[in-house]
Amino acid sequence: MLLSMTVENASISFDEAMRLLRPENRRELRERAHETTMRFAPRVFDFCAIVNAKSGCCSEDCRWCAQSAHWKTLCAQYGWVGEKTCVEAALDAERKGARRIGIVTSGRGGAALDIDAVCDAIRAMKSATRLHICASLGIMDLASLKKLQAAGLERVHCNIETAPSAFRRYCTTHTVEEKIATIKAARSIGLQVCSGGILGMGESDRELVEFAFALKEIAPDSIPLNFLHPIPGTPLGELPVPDPERVVDSVAIVRLVNPAASLRFAGGRSDMSDDTARKCIYVGMCAGIAGHLLTTPGSDYDDDRALALEAGLRVE
Repeated sequence: MLLSMTVENASISFDEAMRLLRPENRRELRERAHETTMRFAPRVFDFCAIVNAKSGCCSEDCRWCAQSAHWKTLCAQYGWVGEKTCVEAALDAERKGARRIGIVTSGRGGAALDIDAVCDAIRAMKSATRLHICASLGIMDLASLKKLQAAGLERVHCNIETAPSAFRRYCTTHTVEEKIATIKAARSIGLQVCSGGILGMGESDRELVEFAFALKEIAPDSIPLNFLHPIPGTPLGELPVPDPERVVDSVAIVRLVNPAASLRFAGGRSDMSDDTARKCIYVGMCAGIAGHLLTTPGSDYDDDRALALEAGLRVE
């Protein structure tokens, strides 16, 4: 059936996604996701890394996040790390096999962030390595994005986090509309976009499908899929680690709704067994964030490289 499809018409409908999430349809869901992956998704496993360039003391109240000043956690707290630290992180990531690196800062973004300092770091990282440079800097305006682009930024990361209808359940200090405005501004000047979210926060089937379709509307170049790593002290800290079968089904739904996107292992990968990660690759994952993340452990380059090669993907 998929052989005659193009990527433009390969995505399933909302109602079909809901049907496939019924327990009795699990095998069909995963096999269809696998066929879509083989037909449309990238076949080169793409590693990226991040540098946690400003940590903690965040004004926002995201209920999953250890960096929020609203919660009492053991999160490290420090200001802008500086150009040298960013360059060292980029050199280390390149040695380990990453193709890109993202500068990530805590906080809302905007006026609270020294854009000129970030621009200096981007220029230095590009001079020292061959990596593609990304940034996750919160809510950004067009003028700041243009300045970052001129310094060499290629991709902006801004997660929508969950279904738009559920966003306020998890965060009240900013809106999903502000995030989408940042994404649209980045896209308007030719920057690539990385946008995904966090699953396993108690979302319903309908909210999972809504999240997948919201991403389809944004059409990100990369979709990082985090699975909740519950952190003590946060409002979601008492939730269980997501069920492995639900993890795989969630990846499959996002793949079927976004046939050609680069689905990326992100937070929560270290909580998965290799068997679960192998199933995730089967139904759609084709990229990963490796090394240290922000406040949770990241995946291992060698582990994910081996699983990707086993699945028949190339790894650059």
